Amino acid sequence: MILLVEDRQDDALLVLRSFHKAGIKNPIQVVTDGHEALAYLSGSGKYSDREDHPLPVLVLLDLKMPKVDGFEVLKWIRAHPQLSTLPVVVLTSSDSIRDVNLAYRLGANSFLVKPMDFNGFVELSNFVSDHWFLWTKTPTALGRPPAVEWEPQNKKVLLRDKQSQAFYAGYTAWVSERAAALDFERIELAQAVAAAERLPQAEIVLAYEQLGCDLTLPITFPAIPPT
Repeated sequence: MILLVEDRQDDALLVLRSFHKAGIKNPIQVVTDGHEALAYLSGSGKYSDREDHPLPVLVLLDLKMPKVDGFEVLKWIRAHPQLSTLPVVVLTSSDSIRDVNLAYRLGANSFLVKPMDFNGFVELSNFVSDHWFLWTKTPTALGRPPAVEWEPQNKKVLLRDKQSQAFYAGYTAWVSERAAALDFERIELAQAVAAAERLPQAEIVLAYEQLGCDLTLPITFPAIPPT
């Protein structure tokens, strides 16, 4: 089950329609503000029956909401051990780098900016499906020993060329091995490097070392014409 935390009814409807169009069959529970999200996740009030209201495998979280905003919800989730590995994908209209940094600092797994049209929402829905539902499996289901735990904060921020899939190693050099790439601690530093080095079609990659997988953020930098 997916928990969608979204206070705008039209945006919630777009997400529901786009997930259906993308063929995602997971049921979606919609809550309209951060206070209701906390009630659902804590199993309180009308959400106390876990058979009718099970814990989600993924949270899609808006940031700008009344009562309790998305940052507070994210902080609350990460403060509870039983929810510490729950994937939380921020889905917001804000593209502020300050919001991006704060969301990741509070424990978001990804930061996605809402598209402008329905086709964009369908593309985003496919992205969520491709990159997140596999990760909801346990280490045992992934063929790993039960003792291995996934720590989503154990990641590197890398730059990769979209066409060659080579990783950036500095001064416009590219390497085939992820381990040889530069590790950028902050998202905006990766963005600054991509712009400064005039890297065409660079993309930000969050590389999760422990699971040997990565997540490509939908943030690209178009080619900059030479001066």
